[in-house]
Amino acid sequence: MEFRRLGPSGLQVSALSLGGWLTYGGTQKGNIVKDCMQAAWDNGINFFDTAETYANGQCELEMGQALKELAWPRDEYVLSTKVYFGTGRKEPNTKGLSKKHIVEGLKSSLARLDTPYVDIVFAHRSDDAVPMKEIVEAFTQTINMNLAYYWGTSEWSAAQIQEAYDVAEKYNLIAPIAEQPQYNAFHRERFEKEYAPLYEKHGYGSTIWSPLASGILTGKYDKGIPEDSRFATNKAFFGDSEQKLASEEGKAKLEKVRKLHTVADKVGGTTAALALAWCLKNKNVSTVILGASKPQQVHDNCKALQLLPKLTPEIMDEIEGILGNKPKASL
Repeated sequence: MEFRRLGPSGLQVSALSLGGWLTYGGTQKGNIVKDCMQAAWDNGINFFDTAETYANGQCELEMGQALKELAWPRDEYVLSTKVYFGTGRKEPNTKGLSKKHIVEGLKSSLARLDTPYVDIVFAHRSDDAVPMKEIVEAFTQTINMNLAYYWGTSEWSAAQIQEAYDVAEKYNLIAPIAEQPQYNAFHRERFEKEYAPLYEKHGYGSTIWSPLASGILTGKYDKGIPEDSRFATNKAFFGDSEQKLASEEGKAKLEKVRKLHTVADKVGGTTAALALAWCLKNKNVSTVILGASKPQQVHDNCKALQLLPKLTPEIMDEIEGILGNKPKASL
């Protein structure tokens, strides 16, 4: 396993990590959660990610129970959660980024995880209804209360992240260290272009999600929607995905995946492993969050690390030629 520092911090995270979105506490419960986490651990993964909203808190409960049973040394693994969406309750202060929900929402997450602290707490989205000073103060407070060591952002704009930095500097508060954005070979603009000044100026870190574009980049959707795929098991979230894949844009993506399969064969890996290695090749990616509903998926995806040395400039150019979507540099 390769380890990378998370942004400007001293914290080291495994280049591949495991998250519970759309799986743990929802479609997967009990021993299978523990088995997947053990598979990750056996492959050298030390970073595990969840959120208060995943399965309305059930993901934290399942991962917390697994961590308790696995009994790994707490100083050896990194745990993160996210606050913003709440757990489905309708009361006004049980979601958003008010100081009240940031602090109390995190305390509730810690209770479900059965742990006194997380290493990182993320603001799961931005909140225009709350002053940035209150948001930065609240996350600083969670760190001062030893509820977390660091805080980060998720799907914030570059302007919002920079504002958080400016507020932190002005009021002697703690700035965020990393963003958790969507990033994959089909979703590149924000990560590669909009956030570029943040990498340059602050060394901002990233814990990317959906590196396989919800499975499209594995090639599993070439002949329709498999019954055990995310599109099938999470229809509420991916409701119109089948229609999108049947559109001209969707067909074009599937054709690109078929061409990527040829490149994967050339470097001796699967299309999925190639897509993951492609993400890891970006020096601004701190860790790639994997999703897995069975241990074998973890073992298979970790083979992406073996492909990294094989992604030569020539291979990367070949991939770019297939994708044809490299963000244009700003003038």
